[in-house]
Amino acid sequence: MYEKVNPCHPDKVADRIAGATVDLAYKAEPAPKIAVEVLIGHGKCHVIIETTAELDIKAIDDAVHRIAGNVETDIVIVPQDVHLSYNQQNGFRCGDNGIFKGMPVTPEQMKLSAIAKRIYSSYSCDGKYILDGERLILCQSNARTEDLRSMFSDAEINPLGDWTGGTDVDTGATNRKLGSDMADSVTCVGLHGKILSKSDVSVNIYAFLTAQHTGKPVELCCAIGDDTVDGRPYSEIVAEAERFIDSVGGFEKFAEWGLV
Repeated sequence: MYEKVNPCHPDKVADRIAGATVDLAYKAEPAPKIAVEVLIGHGKCHVIIETTAELDIKAIDDAVHRIAGNVETDIVIVPQDVHLSYNQQNGFRCGDNGIFKGMPVTPEQMKLSAIAKRIYSSYSCDGKYILDGERLILCQSNARTEDLRSMFSDAEINPLGDWTGGTDVDTGATNRKLGSDMADSVTCVGLHGKILSKSDVSVNIYAFLTAQHTGKPVELCCAIGDDTVDGRPYSEIVAEAERFIDSVGGFEKFAEWGLV
């Protein structure tokens, strides 16, 4: 059983804005410290940023409007806490506590992800989908039920009828769709709006990729300040996560679909 949402779901819009802001921080300096939280809905977008980087508010505003359309922005930028910044001064260390789980992606999860991307290629607007064995549920905004039924004849489509979704009728917040992004690998820590040195990003990606490579579950934990995780230098784990983020096109692109 698995639920997948597409990049125009309001929560994913928030994740994408957070990712775009992190991308801007990496353009501003090679190793920024930044954490971004986004709340969007009903014509307003609130972006709160804690960072060491010199960011251009207009560039963030432009990214919000490119991703979310015509919304009123409220962008707050504050310096990162000095104690958090100090954590990395004496070597490359975990930027946070956390527990992490990597699980091999199942055929059912791969199948639903492919269905979601197929629908999104035709309807680039809010949608979410469930696959439970043979039961396929498709909820796609701004799409006629009969058109979707011509693509998926055996699916339950828009059970309450055709609908219009998006941030005009629903709110979105960062890291609220981790089940969609991580499938069975989901834990209590989020992926989006954070930098590579945060274990939320690097160790989550490392655990996930390790599970796909070995075909076995992976469970890890770390404390803020650890310089080794899973018997490996933390710097190596961050480098692996960086290669993955680069391979998908950056943090904004990563936020579109997550790990699955």
